[in-house]
Amino acid sequence: MSIASNLGFPRIGPDRELKRALEEYWAGRSSAAELASAAADIRRANWHRQAGLGIEHIPSNDFSLYDHVLDTAVMLGAVPQRFAQRTTLDDVQRYFAMARGLSDGRTTVPAMEMTKWFDTNYHYIVPELDAAQELHPASTKPIDEFEEAKALGITTRPVLLGPLSFLRLAKNHRTAQPTLAFLDAVLPVYEQLLARLHAAGAAWVQLDEPCLVLDLTSEQRRAYQSAYERLGTAGPRVLVATYFGDLGKNLATALSLPVAALHLDLVRGPGQLAPALHRIPDSMSLSLGVIDGRNVWRADLDAALARLAQAARALGGERVLVAPSCSLLHVPVDLASEPALDDELHGWLAFATQKLEEVATLTTALRDGPSTVRAQFDEARRARERRRTSPRTHDHAVRERERAITEDMLQRAPYGERRELQAEALALPLLPTTTIGSFPQTAELRRVRAAFRAGHVTRNEYDTFLRSRIQQAIRFQEDAGLDVLVHGEFERNDMVEYFGEQLTGFAFTQHGWVQSYGSRCVKPPIISGDVSRPHPMTVAWATFAQSLTSKPVKGMLTGPVTMLQWSFVRDDLPREEVCRQLALAIRDETVDLEAAGIRVIQIDEPALREGLPLRAQGWRNYLRWAVNAFRLASSGVADRTQMHTHMCYSAFDDIADMLAYLDADVLSIESARSGMELLETFARVDYQNAVGPGVYDVHSPAVPSAQAIEALLGRALEVLTPEQLWVNPDCGLKTRRWEEVQPAIRAMVTAARTVRAQHEHGTVARAAAAPTRVG
Repeated sequence: MSIASNLGFPRIGPDRELKRALEEYWAGRSSAAELASAAADIRRANWHRQAGLGIEHIPSNDFSLYDHVLDTAVMLGAVPQRFAQRTTLDDVQRYFAMARGLSDGRTTVPAMEMTKWFDTNYHYIVPELDAAQELHPASTKPIDEFEEAKALGITTRPVLLGPLSFLRLAKNHRTAQPTLAFLDAVLPVYEQLLARLHAAGAAWVQLDEPCLVLDLTSEQRRAYQSAYERLGTAGPRVLVATYFGDLGKNLATALSLPVAALHLDLVRGPGQLAPALHRIPDSMSLSLGVIDGRNVWRADLDAALARLAQAARALGGERVLVAPSCSLLHVPVDLASEPALDDELHGWLAFATQKLEEVATLTTALRDGPSTVRAQFDEARRARERRRTSPRTHDHAVRERERAITEDMLQRAPYGERRELQAEALALPLLPTTTIGSFPQTAELRRVRAAFRAGHVTRNEYDTFLRSRIQQAIRFQEDAGLDVLVHGEFERNDMVEYFGEQLTGFAFTQHGWVQSYGSRCVKPPIISGDVSRPHPMTVAWATFAQSLTSKPVKGMLTGPVTMLQWSFVRDDLPREEVCRQLALAIRDETVDLEAAGIRVIQIDEPALREGLPLRAQGWRNYLRWAVNAFRLASSGVADRTQMHTHMCYSAFDDIADMLAYLDADVLSIESARSGMELLETFARVDYQNAVGPGVYDVHSPAVPSAQAIEALLGRALEVLTPEQLWVNPDCGLKTRRWEEVQPAIRAMVTAARTVRAQHEHGTVARAAAAPTRVG
């Protein structure tokens, strides 16, 4: 009999219960015991929900208070010394200190680095490995949660991040030695945990190895083989889960592992099924991810069943597990929470709960025949046909405009020429200071916004309130001494949703929350049709802010690639084409901002690196259309208008050669947590445009000192010239409190002025000698 299976369920709760519990604990308004109780409530509800939907392999240990990679580091005892030596911290405090950093007013302990989980908008904490660490089973969380579910009458399949993927995602904190060197230290810990889970009654354990879809060396492939020769016989039956792509050349390695089952993502890699069926050993079952765990569209049940039936004919139904393509962490919890969606769109969608209903339906069809679930299949077919023929999915004018794009629309003058024009127009000092865009979204601001949306506050009252906050932000920035100001983005609930609400082709949910990191949740818009900009979106707010000051105010926009990546994108049109539509809309806005007198415009593209295909063979094509989309969006303005972009929490080595072609006048990046390590990339490619490496970690409550920022600027100046260097935080400040932001910004300005004074005497000579290439 085929098995209905799931790889992971959203952790945040249907109404973001985890977010509220975490923030109450961090604020000191609740205890660790109360946080643990709230977490247990979420887990219990998730397990009962999945059991009620007919899922037979229900995951446990897929829940996390902050991040599952951080959980794995703690489980292995891989705690950096700067946290381990803080003996006054209990285990919960130390866990959150690793994720968020520490500050007691006198000393600051930096958080561990954070970066993107493959090509998703989820962020994980980067493990730090050190030969001085004594790895050992330091957490019983996987066992505790298995037994917790068992006490409820639910036998789960515990989920662990596999050892090879853990090591691939980690960094060696002390040396350049590959993290694979730690494998012999890691494996005994996994063996002990698997043995304890087996003794507790776990029949199956799921080991996630998403790194199997990456490019691997021969040494790495051999390491998978040797590791699983030990783990495959450590106790429970092992399911190795791969996802986010086709295994490609690694398929043979995966099929040779001595494990009970292998999970394949057939949404991202449908072509791997046939070769897998041809080569699979008789002892192995296949878990087939036929329901999209990354997007919200209803499945084509007929196509999914055809793939499952192909596998069942080759293997027998008892060796087939039916599953989503990956963990459902990346989609909202339940479509039933969206009564405000119109009936047409509602019928096209499936959230985590509905996706598991699709898994159960397919499992029944595979076991008992499609006729037993004919009604579900008929409704799925009708929904797909309604979507295919709906007028809301196609706009002839948008398609025609897209076809009319020319190469000239992607070009500006060479950077050297633009730099001289912008220097004359803006008259900025050496090492100019700015922020990335947003200022704190306070509780008061959120209350007023909610009251406006509920109709309790009029548009005029709401706009008056927002203008008062913009005025306060401008006054603070002037007083702090920033050189290029921002209006603070108080009118924006989210950097993607805000724009999507003003574009055609977008739809929105009320409760479609997805975890980004920790307590940070986002509510991705849904791109359901062709995209265009009916009217200006930001011009009124930018010009109001500019009217309050003689200093330049940046117009703040979200770029086309980020709009694409951070939305649930339509799957009936190539992503490249959707991105061009978005770029044209943003281009229209930049032109209007410039016409209104805005001399600096920032188009944020934090997701550009995130969208890079996981294997190198797909990079060139993606970077071509992604970078061209940014150039299309940013090249409609005059050369004296300064165009900025921002990218955060990304490894830039893979796209370094394309950064020059992106050709933003100023590129700001996250770099505080990594101690400016990212700048090595810019040195390697001899990058000539201006760069603003972040000097203030906005994802930590710690307030940096001016001296600490000076040290970071000193490291930056080992790679960049003073004429290239901008000074800014890592990212936007919307999630921080004013009590943290104000001293941090003042420290940043103080540090910039100190370093500026040390270099200003050489400005004229350096400017005369500055290179003018790039374009």
